[in-house]
Amino acid sequence: MSQVTVVGMGPMGSKMAETFLAAGHQVAVWNRTASRTAPLVAQGARQAASAADGDLLVVSQISYQAMYDSLGDARLDGKVVVNLSSDTPQALRRAARWVEERGGTLITAGIMVPPPGIGQPGAYTFYSGPKDVLDRHAGTLEALSEITYVGADQALAMMYYQAQLLIFWSSLTSFMHAMAMLRTAGAEPAEFLPFARDLFTQIGGEGPMGYAKILAECFTAGKYPGELNSLHMQAVGIGHAVEALAEAGLETTVPGALKALFERADAEGRGHEGLGTVIESIRRP
Repeated sequence: MSQVTVVGMGPMGSKMAETFLAAGHQVAVWNRTASRTAPLVAQGARQAASAADGDLLVVSQISYQAMYDSLGDARLDGKVVVNLSSDTPQALRRAARWVEERGGTLITAGIMVPPPGIGQPGAYTFYSGPKDVLDRHAGTLEALSEITYVGADQALAMMYYQAQLLIFWSSLTSFMHAMAMLRTAGAEPAEFLPFARDLFTQIGGEGPMGYAKILAECFTAGKYPGELNSLHMQAVGIGHAVEALAEAGLETTVPGALKALFERADAEGRGHEGLGTVIESIRRP
């Protein structure tokens, strides 16, 4: 059994505190609005005297600024701050220095499930920072999810987390566009769902539609063969898709941005290469 203080009683923080309690750990809770800790105290948590009350502080707040506001001028000598809040990679690097200046160590993290998934099979969290420090607290943090360590640079956990979210948001938004377009012709989401599921699975797989692997290999090699499927063909195709959405009276901001990106890469003289060449335009805005 270990002791842990959870800072931030939003949906994520509250679920983390509940999960730590269920795993048998001694849990203290703190929130800027103190009344929000009451349900956790009723379940057996201790009301922390301050956000810095404890040696292992697990922070789940809206941003890293909230951590600064919560900890204030408190000394952090010997304390480990595990922050699962969202912010920019550079903000996390600044936060690591801020915590270090106060005598503590920052471990950054990005948990890849919504609150109901915390503590459940399949949940995992990206962590970055000093590995020896993370290892000392792995037995406690494993109550939340599988630990996936990605490196010493404190920015890395957030970069992996946001990289996954970019795929998540853009893929699901495209799925929404697809369902909306089909609905205008009378097709229902349940009719299209099997095809969408198959495509999502294939993109991450090993076959000829396994484009996640294909693009990663192309980017690594810096070569984008397009003899059989050129970017120019893709640019024309996405133009037609955007026109179809517009004809159906639907919103086209995101697909239109993709169209503009593809057309820019084509105009830069790489239309004969494969789809992966778009990443070179992404890298040089």
